[in-house]
Amino acid sequence: MELRHLEYFVAVAEERHFTRAAERLMVSQSGLSASVRALERELGARLFIRSTRRVELTEAGRALFVEASRALASVRSAKEAVAAVQGLLRGTLAVGAEQCIAGVDVPSLLARFRAEHPGVEIRLRQAGSAALAADVAEGRLDLAFVALSHAVPDGIRLLPLSRDRMVLLCHPGHRLAGSGPVRWAALGGETFVDFHTDWAARRRTDQAFAEARTERRVALEVNDVHSLLELVGHGLGVAVVPRPVARKPQAAGLRTVEFTEADVCAWEVSAAVPDDRSTTPAAGEMLSYLDRLPGADRVPGVPGVPAAPVPSDATAAAYGPGPAGPAGPAGPGPAVPAPVTPAPAPRG
Repeated sequence: MELRHLEYFVAVAEERHFTRAAERLMVSQSGLSASVRALERELGARLFIRSTRRVELTEAGRALFVEASRALASVRSAKEAVAAVQGLLRGTLAVGAEQCIAGVDVPSLLARFRAEHPGVEIRLRQAGSAALAADVAEGRLDLAFVALSHAVPDGIRLLPLSRDRMVLLCHPGHRLAGSGPVRWAALGGETFVDFHTDWAARRRTDQAFAEARTERRVALEVNDVHSLLELVGHGLGVAVVPRPVARKPQAAGLRTVEFTEADVCAWEVSAAVPDDRSTTPAAGEMLSYLDRLPGADRVPGVPGVPAAPVPSDATAAAYGPGPAGPAGPAGPGPAVPAPVTPAPAPRG
């Protein structure tokens, strides 16, 4: 079995199309098809169901896809490890992140990495946290910035970066604008603007309402932060978001309402990496930029909820001040946080 055959197979599986896969790999479509057929003959199994518009993986193809992705990632890691021993940092850094992930300034991190390591190709994928965690586990991403509110998937470990609270955003003319802290149970009759169900913030909010045994109506679903803020700004609904989202300039005209102490909801952002500790040299260098969350810090007035990290002087110099800034450089040498597993949700 040749690595080239596996690479071609994975490209077709990801693109769901032979022509697009050939264009991505910059090879002829006939050569790509011949490699896939050779792989199918060697394995004695059909890997794709082909149609005129797209291709789908068979059961055998799905099984191979997981292992092929891991094998290719291991080969890439091996090559990059040899380069690192020689004092070179080359290859590819595949990073995943939710859009506008609260607590981490991903563009700034990538810009710094690019400036310091121009020989490494950076690839970025935006998706929901669950999908990104699966990509890390299966070797398609080196690391991902995620906010998981459920059990940690097999194959990854989480390195804690920041924690903050979820808050309610509403129009200045809304009945709750300027009110004191609210309870989840008091929001059952509201109309909500929220993200799609694969977004971590949506899952965390759904979980909180379920724990409060309160039904809610999500009338407007969006797939970007700015649309959510605009819809709330026009009075079309309220939204529950991580506190850093409420601090964005686009949210300046909205009102932020806290939840009561009994109903406070924590938002946790982590870096997801492979659990076998086979972090690539490029991913290890990226992780070395991140400070560890101070575990002793707490949100003022809310027992048990850790605060977001306070940027160090080095962080402020690199990224600029601001309460929602990213975790900053760790100084000399890597400072990789210890793994953390979110605690199971309490049963109501």
